[in-house]
Amino acid sequence: MAQPKIGLQLIVYGNKVVEDLASVLREVAEVGYTGIEAGNLFATQGEALVRDLLAETGLAVAGMHSSYGDQTDPAKIEANIAYLKAVGAKYYINSGVANNDTLEGYEIAAETFNRVGAQCKREGLVFCYHNHAWEFKSFDGVKGIHRLIELTDPELVKLCVDVYWVTIGEEKPKDFIERYADRAIYYHFKDGAPGEFVELGQGQVDLPAAKAAAMACGPEWIVVEQDKTTKDPKVSAAESLAYLKTLGL
Repeated sequence: MAQPKIGLQLIVYGNKVVEDLASVLREVAEVGYTGIEAGNLFATQGEALVRDLLAETGLAVAGMHSSYGDQTDPAKIEANIAYLKAVGAKYYINSGVANNDTLEGYEIAAETFNRVGAQCKREGLVFCYHNHAWEFKSFDGVKGIHRLIELTDPELVKLCVDVYWVTIGEEKPKDFIERYADRAIYYHFKDGAPGEFVELGQGQVDLPAAKAAAMACGPEWIVVEQDKTTKDPKVSAAESLAYLKTLGL
């Protein structure tokens, strides 16, 4: 089985991604990551700068993260698709639903995701839903995340599994991945405890079990994501990458 490529979600760098993308990408490459994940960098940084920095650092774009609002705006969908195709990436990632306080909000989102997923597929891209913990809230015995997956077409809507948030949502990442093995194709490896984000291997998430389950799905990318850090982001990124190497990644 081919080894997945290892990327870094740039959220760990906070506002520095906007203020000094060049130094961020140079650090990510120096630490040893293969690629990055962020929002539409052409929209925030300009196409010329992004192309130059990707060429300089040799970093690939693993995927592009966006919010539910983007999926209700045809112009933003087209811009996001164009960005992914321009940088040679294929994973179009969404966070959020129409309304996470009602089951209907998930049902409305499912229709939206099927539509955007079909548009992505026509363009050679893959639409993925990224979970947090709140999708595991139950509505009369039905969890939002499972209803969303039930109503979306497995050929059009895949999963970006965030193993930390699955854990906080009180399910086991291994079990969740195995349940949706045909759709769990892209991963965020994150660690911590409730309300706390730490470097991989330093928190409560069962990362070895998650890794084993993920590898059975043959992912192209595993992306390290740490929402916040009290350390220098470069140090956090390096520590997490070193831990993944102890897992054989």
